[in-house]
Amino acid sequence: MAGFKLKVTPEMESLTQVCVENSKMDPSLYGKYDVKRGLRDVNGKGVLAGLTQISSICSTDVVDGKTVPCEGRLYYRGYDIHELTQGFLREQRFGFEEVTYLLLFGKLPDEKELADFKVLLAGQRSLPKNFVRDVIMKAPTKDMMNTLSRSVLTLYAYDHNADDTSLPNVLRQCLNLISVFPMLSVYSYQAYNHYIKGKSLYIHNPDPKLSVAENILLMLRPDMQYTQLEATILDLALVLHMEHGGGNNSTFTTHVVTSSGTDTYSAIAAALGSLKGPKHGGANIKVVQMFKDMKKQVKDWTDEEEVGAYLRALLHKEAFDKKGLIYGMGHAVYSISDPRAEIFKGFVQKLAHEKGKDKDFALYSMVEQLAPKIIGEERHIYKGVSANVDFYSGFVYSMLDLPTELFTPMFAIARIVGWSAHRMEELINMDKIIRPAYKTVKEEEIYRPLEER
Repeated sequence: MAGFKLKVTPEMESLTQVCVENSKMDPSLYGKYDVKRGLRDVNGKGVLAGLTQISSICSTDVVDGKTVPCEGRLYYRGYDIHELTQGFLREQRFGFEEVTYLLLFGKLPDEKELADFKVLLAGQRSLPKNFVRDVIMKAPTKDMMNTLSRSVLTLYAYDHNADDTSLPNVLRQCLNLISVFPMLSVYSYQAYNHYIKGKSLYIHNPDPKLSVAENILLMLRPDMQYTQLEATILDLALVLHMEHGGGNNSTFTTHVVTSSGTDTYSAIAAALGSLKGPKHGGANIKVVQMFKDMKKQVKDWTDEEEVGAYLRALLHKEAFDKKGLIYGMGHAVYSISDPRAEIFKGFVQKLAHEKGKDKDFALYSMVEQLAPKIIGEERHIYKGVSANVDFYSGFVYSMLDLPTELFTPMFAIARIVGWSAHRMEELINMDKIIRPAYKTVKEEEIYRPLEER
């Protein structure tokens, strides 16, 4: 493409070095000025940057005046995530729509409210005429998150009230985005699969009578077929990924960008850019890749010694990507347990049995038991380590035959609900633009004319 440079030139390499030399910070300065790097203190506790009623996370209790780690707890609008999920699972219902209502409006719907809300979402589940052809099918990329972001920003052009930040209009925009995210994600993958990988192209329309989880499987699969267990566990995965406090990176991004007064499409595109990062939304892909490598290196999957040796090799930067990490283990907040992983695990076992993957599940379970002990022996850690939700979600998506390219978009399909709730909350309570302070540690320079430099 004329004028579009795709390679890094030696000149750019040299200029980059100049940039590094003049931008690198002395690490001791962070301690000197008491800067909370990553907005977290030395114990990993987040700096209080705002208030929210949407969800809360608890990983510690106060016992005899001392803060001690506890089993992780997660609440959506004050409701324990265990009770919420058990509620709709016990009644053999899909939970995505019901929990979406809860997060957006702060109360659980009654039967009529839920039925009406499902109809409302289904009515929003459509894209502008020729949008799939003109936007999604044009310039497909290998990264669905980029295509998703581009699609969201392009929807701005189709909205006659795009910049109206009144609450009813923002709610309309959010409901539409929640409804079309599955279509944008799956259709983006189908375009990539066809135009880049050379496979057959399938564009299935969603069924207004089906749940979000069912429609994802229907639109993705050539034969549009799925089992009840497959739809149930995908629905559960979406609910568990829907929200996680105001402090996670993408939700905080939503608050920051919303506080500037910008439009909904720009705010959500910014959140998508955050979620795309491998330290946030892409972690489950790393778990799947790690286990794939583990299965090649470990001859006997039932041998704890051999599996343990591989885990130690990971920590010593001698295996997989040599980053020194056991992916899926540990969380910025939770220490003893991640409640989402605990809820997920029982259904993962059922799906593994249905798919003939019992040996794989046994290996995952063994790693879940061994990894915290080995990390504790090999590393000096300030809090406990346990399996997080990413540990099992990638395995689930693989068993559902979801391509890895859709792993992070699945996260986005769920988290758009939380982002929408937080955007509404920020607009309702917004007072000032979010602007934290940065300490300048560069000394003043004397300007010299060009010929004297």
